[in-house]
Amino acid sequence: MDYDIRDINLAGKGRLKIEWAGMSMPVLRKIRDRFNEEKPLKGLRLSACLHVTTETANLLKTLKAGGAEAVVCASNPLSTQDEVAASLVADDEIPVFAIKGEDHGTYYDHILSALKHKPNLTMDDGADLVSSLHFIALGRLDDLDKGIRDWTRSLSAKERKALLSGVMGGTEETTTGVIRLRSMERDGVLRFPIISVNDANTKHLFDNRYGTGQSTVDGIIRATNRLLAGSTFVVSGYGWCGRGVAIRAKGHGAHVIICEVDPLKALEAVMDGFPVMSIAKAAPLGDFFCTLTGDINVIRKEHFLKMKDGAIICNSGHFDVELDIPGLKKASKSSRTIRDFVEEFTLRGGRRIYLLANGRLINLAAAEGHPSSVMDMSFANQALSAEYMAKTARKLENKVYPVPPQIDRDIARLKLESMGVEIDTLTAEQEKYLSSWDMGT
Repeated sequence: MDYDIRDINLAGKGRLKIEWAGMSMPVLRKIRDRFNEEKPLKGLRLSACLHVTTETANLLKTLKAGGAEAVVCASNPLSTQDEVAASLVADDEIPVFAIKGEDHGTYYDHILSALKHKPNLTMDDGADLVSSLHFIALGRLDDLDKGIRDWTRSLSAKERKALLSGVMGGTEETTTGVIRLRSMERDGVLRFPIISVNDANTKHLFDNRYGTGQSTVDGIIRATNRLLAGSTFVVSGYGWCGRGVAIRAKGHGAHVIICEVDPLKALEAVMDGFPVMSIAKAAPLGDFFCTLTGDINVIRKEHFLKMKDGAIICNSGHFDVELDIPGLKKASKSSRTIRDFVEEFTLRGGRRIYLLANGRLINLAAAEGHPSSVMDMSFANQALSAEYMAKTARKLENKVYPVPPQIDRDIARLKLESMGVEIDTLTAEQEKYLSSWDMGT
């Protein structure tokens, strides 16, 4: 079995962590039990590009129980938990290509390993795997990393065609990836159907809000050990992730400011009780800054130049492009690493700005990502969406699809059952009333 991880001897530690996370993932456990009996993914090669965490390990165990021949590579250079990677290889014989802190070249070498698996199904978090496949399909080799480009050139035209024709469909986990995939669909270049797991209610209403909210604040506190109470905390982006971070920072006693470009989201933030302003106005006020937008250069050089001495900046969006790090470096006369995941930049005027985790996902780089109980729902969506794709992909168009509503409802029902929560059901009279138009009074 081919793999590339930091140290196989970390497997024992990873095994216990995976077990601990699994205790809080009862929905996924029920799905795994059924998959083990029915084998809905039998014989399918599945390439996953995900954060290699304890929760992801439980998902991969479920996919393998369903019969999938799965491999996984990291979807972010700093999000891998090395002990988890070791356990997946040693205990579950799942090929893993992921090392925490891997450089750019290694990151794409690992994606290449996932491509060489010649997947029938893809499972992405950020769409790096799927975009690489499509650059190959479109012949845009200059857009590929060198390692993938060289490998692609070694393939015959027939082999390239077979690589793409073998993919029946895929799933996407996060907002950033969905944005990229919908752009591909609009441009008419998407070559196979994708289910947007991110758009499931049991994903974005919970994972994005409660998971990102808690884990982002956790990452900031672990990296800095600074007090949030009484500070000014600037959140860029008021989507579900931004909402979660804002409410958690507020709960810690911070004065939260929201920066937005969408008038509806900005209005919602105002109605939720937060001051809303431009980043330019917020820059001199903030003690902490966190971006969660999915866009590029949200906080730029001109904003850094306005920040107070000691301002702390971080990102919880998928890619590190939300912070203009090249601009920060140009504005600085020196830099140093002052503690793990904290880099100090001294501006030419003497003020200091602290960048966390190189601008990577702070919740996964400096902490452990989302709590397993909320990832239980997200990865239940992934597992059931993979099963759905295995059954129906050939009937679908090359589009981005939502998670089927019945899957969403089933996951919510299973989660409530696991929590011991009972809800009402409609009576026959109520169902008739809701389906009628002539029973108004």
